[in-house]
Amino acid sequence: MKLPTMLAFAALALAACSGPSDTASTAEPVALVKLAKATTGDVETALTLYGAVEQGAAAQYTLSAPMEASIVRIAAPVGSTVARGQLIVMMSPSPTAQSNVTQARSGAQAAEQAYQRAVRLRTDGLVSDAEVESARLAAVVAKSGMAALSTQAGQLALRAPFASFVETIASNPGELVAPGTTVVTLARSGDMRARFYLDHSLIGRITRGEGVRVTLPSEDIDVNLPIAAIDPTVNPQTRQASIFVNVPAAYGLGSGQPLRGEIILESAEKGAVIVPYAAILDDGGQPFVFVVSQGMAHRKDVQLGAGDGTTISVSNGIKEGDQVVVEGGTALEDGMKVRTQ
Repeated sequence: MKLPTMLAFAALALAACSGPSDTASTAEPVALVKLAKATTGDVETALTLYGAVEQGAAAQYTLSAPMEASIVRIAAPVGSTVARGQLIVMMSPSPTAQSNVTQARSGAQAAEQAYQRAVRLRTDGLVSDAEVESARLAAVVAKSGMAALSTQAGQLALRAPFASFVETIASNPGELVAPGTTVVTLARSGDMRARFYLDHSLIGRITRGEGVRVTLPSEDIDVNLPIAAIDPTVNPQTRQASIFVNVPAAYGLGSGQPLRGEIILESAEKGAVIVPYAAILDDGGQPFVFVVSQGMAHRKDVQLGAGDGTTISVSNGIKEGDQVVVEGGTALEDGMKVRTQ
């Protein structure tokens, strides 16, 4: 075969091979994805809390020894329910306290006599007005001290100031107690409170007006209780802060009873756009979603709002009815063609 003929055949063969290969190399990739529709509605970020019932500060009351005294008798032992004015503990003044009362009485009498003598001497012109006034003030002070000790001596019968429950009695009959020592602790009949614990970093996200939804163990129902106080102090053992709610007495809960509650950290605005959590992707801290339109995926940066673990509210570029990618989004690029599962 001559050389020109061979070259012609080679050129034809090369043209036949190169045509189809060039067409295949220019085909655009198509991603397989699953879609969900953006909707509008209400969504909340809720947090489950655990805590227990306890006596509130306002529900506790203590009775203390007004002076050094010894316990004579316990009329209402621990666990007793007492009425207003009922005797709980009877005490008597110690020998030292009795001596103080006697000295105060003698001192008051002596001061009054000195004052009366100063008045008579002033009449005779033997002392000045200032000396009379000084004697009068000394008598007043001495009399006040005697009255205070007499009053304390009359308060050695410790009685309930209101209907209550005797929680503790710190001393036994025959024991000597110092002045100001707490002898009896009472629990006022009525409302209790519950303490719930949560991470201190979440304190600023609490929607206080929503209260805490508490599950009542006895009836297995939920009730909404208003938040009475927030304590941001971090417990060194648990590293948690506390919130308190008032518990009405009608619920019949006792001190120490464990409780479970739920609190709303944030709520989406009414009519907010909501998408499944699975649609949210992240690019260096910037959340975004892919919206599919006319068979093509478009990246939309969004701002995240409240979420309940299944759905989440978003804003910026997303509207109700948009088709968002919930599966296959990690392999997408902006403008890529897609087909649905």
